[in-house]
Amino acid sequence: MMPACLTGIYCLLAFLHICSGSRLRQEDFPPRIVEHPSDLIVSKGEPATLNCKAEGRPTPTVEWYKDGERVETDRDNPRSHRMLLPSGSLFFLRIIHGRRSKPDDGSYVCVARNYLGQAISHNASLEVAILRDDFRQNPVDVMVAVGEPAVLECQPPRGHPEPTISWRRDGSNLDDRDERITIRSGKLMITNTRKSDAGKYICVGTNMVGERESEIAELTVLERPTFVKRPSSVVALAEESVEFHCAVQGDPVPTVRWRKDDSDLPKGRSEIQEDHTLIVRQVTYSDVGSYTCVVENMVGKSESSATLTVHVNTVPPAFAIHPRNQVVGVGRTVTFHCEATGNPQPAIFWQREGSESLLFSNHPPQPYSRLSVSQMGSLTITDIQRSDGGFYSCQALNIAGSVIIKALLEVTDCE
Repeated sequence: MMPACLTGIYCLLAFLHICSGSRLRQEDFPPRIVEHPSDLIVSKGEPATLNCKAEGRPTPTVEWYKDGERVETDRDNPRSHRMLLPSGSLFFLRIIHGRRSKPDDGSYVCVARNYLGQAISHNASLEVAILRDDFRQNPVDVMVAVGEPAVLECQPPRGHPEPTISWRRDGSNLDDRDERITIRSGKLMITNTRKSDAGKYICVGTNMVGERESEIAELTVLERPTFVKRPSSVVALAEESVEFHCAVQGDPVPTVRWRKDDSDLPKGRSEIQEDHTLIVRQVTYSDVGSYTCVVENMVGKSESSATLTVHVNTVPPAFAIHPRNQVVGVGRTVTFHCEATGNPQPAIFWQREGSESLLFSNHPPQPYSRLSVSQMGSLTITDIQRSDGGFYSCQALNIAGSVIIKALLEVTDCE
């Protein structure tokens, strides 16, 4: 226990007793604390120092008290792990904390004394830092789809000071500058998850004792099925073979199947190849319809369709109206009439000799162009220039064949 002279009345009695036996020297003065100890948090087994500095004349002696009891130092026991330094500070060779020996954590004061009195420092707490091994909550495996948020939860081991939380992916610290990543109260949140976010995650709890790593949690980022190549519509003659292509990607790898409208594929004449291409052989008019590629995995499902048109009684194109050669003056307008018949109805397009440009009846004319093709297939040229002279070809085309015919345009200076 702290000696009785620490209380006011006993200190006064001691002071009077001393003064009655000797004459007070003019230059002597009682102790005062000029440096108070500060609170400390120290790891077990580490050295530590509680500072204390006092002034007085004669030079005061310094003692330390913990939780009201005098502290034993090397001056009392040479084997003590606590040393009283000449300055008055208390030095710990190593901090002891445990059940087998008296722990060092507690509330400390230093007391400076001379014959004129004593001074007591402020209280300073010495706390032993702790970081236990077992996480209160380990993260668990999470599975999300691309674009979805992912949340990994973690509660660090108990510790003092309270451990801070960080995260590592595949052994590297997470870059929390990524605006998609938030770490709050031990919880890792990733918005708009990407495939690159997949990996093995650990939660790391850290304080001055060191760090502890959680169990590994794996983040799996799945990908919904998407089309790399969609099927295209096909026009075919009866008895021909047709192909519909379908290429997809996704994680897990999607399953691919085909359907025709709301019924089965043509039996005995349809085949699905390894690359998911659908082949229909010897098509008939009954095969006409919509063919749908259906792709699916555990994350989602997608579909893409194309139509099959089958012409049974086909007739190759034939010209019903032939374009005629024409002579036209500069600045005038000229029209070449061209019409064709066939089954299916042929498409008509024009091409000037020496040019790679094609002019179709179902395409709108280019801005500022002087050439246009009507729905029936006639070619009109406005504001004729000398450079417009030459041969123009009219071509009619359907799946049964094609025909072509030329007409000459001569340009004169007469308007």
